[in-house]
Amino acid sequence: MKKENKEASETKKAGKAGRKQEKDAGSKDQLKAEIKALRARLVAQQQLVREKGLPILVLVEGWAAAGKGSLINELISEIDPRNYNVTSPVITPEALSRYPFLYPYAKAIPENGKIMFYDSGWMEDCVRKILCRDITKDAYKKRVRAVNEFERQLRDGGYLVLKLFVDISEKEQRKRITALRESFETSWRVSPEDLWQMDEHDAFRKTYESFMEKTGEVIPWHKLDGSKRSLAARDALKLLVTAIDKALAEGRYVGKPFQEDFPLLKMPKLRNVDLSPALTDEEYDKELKKLQKRLGELHNVIYLKKIPVILCYEGWDAAGKGGNIRRVAKPLDPRGFDVMPIASPEPHEKNRQYLWRFWTRLPRSGHVCIFDRTWYGRVMVERIEGFCEEDDWKRAYNEINEFERQLTDWGAVVLKFWIHVDQDTQLQRFNDRQNTPEKAWKLTEEDWRNREKWPQYEQAIDEMLEKTSTKNAPWFIIESNDKKYARIKALRIVIDALEKACKERLA
Repeated sequence: MKKENKEASETKKAGKAGRKQEKDAGSKDQLKAEIKALRARLVAQQQLVREKGLPILVLVEGWAAAGKGSLINELISEIDPRNYNVTSPVITPEALSRYPFLYPYAKAIPENGKIMFYDSGWMEDCVRKILCRDITKDAYKKRVRAVNEFERQLRDGGYLVLKLFVDISEKEQRKRITALRESFETSWRVSPEDLWQMDEHDAFRKTYESFMEKTGEVIPWHKLDGSKRSLAARDALKLLVTAIDKALAEGRYVGKPFQEDFPLLKMPKLRNVDLSPALTDEEYDKELKKLQKRLGELHNVIYLKKIPVILCYEGWDAAGKGGNIRRVAKPLDPRGFDVMPIASPEPHEKNRQYLWRFWTRLPRSGHVCIFDRTWYGRVMVERIEGFCEEDDWKRAYNEINEFERQLTDWGAVVLKFWIHVDQDTQLQRFNDRQNTPEKAWKLTEEDWRNREKWPQYEQAIDEMLEKTSTKNAPWFIIESNDKKYARIKALRIVIDALEKACKERLA
């Protein structure tokens, strides 16, 4: 009797195991079918994404050994390689960083109609830096703020941003890392940082959760169960194709303007600026020699102290920007500065968020970058000529203030010059150029057209000065009816700012 009961029990267990295997096999087959169908949808979407010019950024964050790379492979497996890119921005120690924290991520944003996959990004960078104490708590807070600003600016500029976090337990991570280390072929994939993360799992989990909470309001985070790779792939594909369907149906998102309470400096209206200041040739020559000598000395100091300097030049046509820039640049070591002339954006620049072409031109720490025209084209020529929508240029005042605050948080000295002349002086200089063969190339039909719109430009410039002259990145109106006076004034402002920065900054 006991033998019969035992045999019956074993038969029952075998039956349960068989039914479980059948169920698991059915679940696996169903999961494979779902993944196949979602991939087919994604393949069908890619042509519409190109046609509609929808830029897509997919950020894949998560634990070491969670399968981030495998997940990206699952996402891209059927997409035309011409429609996507994958980037793995290098995380470097803060002491070795020569650019702002967001630089590698901003530089990699996709063009319209393309998809960019980030294999880890700003989240991992921030979390590791704060846990290994490479940055202070205050610097971490500023980074979190910058991340929210960056993500919102992308969203408001029409980008579809999807943020995924691949989650695994401490036990699962340890199991996977151990297996990787035991194999000669895969041991190289485990870095000292990965082992540190494994040993400090609780601290990392707490910080990851906190970061996601602080940066999930603008663009939400989506957690994936990394312990089941096929399930994570299915869920990620579903999130991506659903988000693309919604974006294609609703059209590109356009953010509404808003104004943060930045510490603004009071600026005069252009029509009230006294343009009479002038210098004699003797005064000019004496001051120029002295100031250029001092600026050359300071260039060595800012290089040693790794202080980045960004000088922004805007102004009326024929106001004297070029000559002013030459006098500032002359005493600088040519290995330590660049002049960036900004013209109309090239096609690959127009196909990205408008600040991208300035992110990619920023100087390394200790270097000087002089912009001849800047990101302020958004609120002047693009506004007046209708090259962007009204919400775009109205939103730009705050976006620019955020961008410049990120630069000064990095440690940059940011100075902005409006080179100012009156209409009579401009007309005289236009005529001089027209009648001087070696200068005639400087005068274009566009210059004459812009002159006809002087009142519209003056109104736009006054609003620009009013809304973007912050304490950290001030505007200076440079009276340039007398070019010699303008050059000396600009040099003095630069020298004063650099001397102050050098005193405040430790060697």
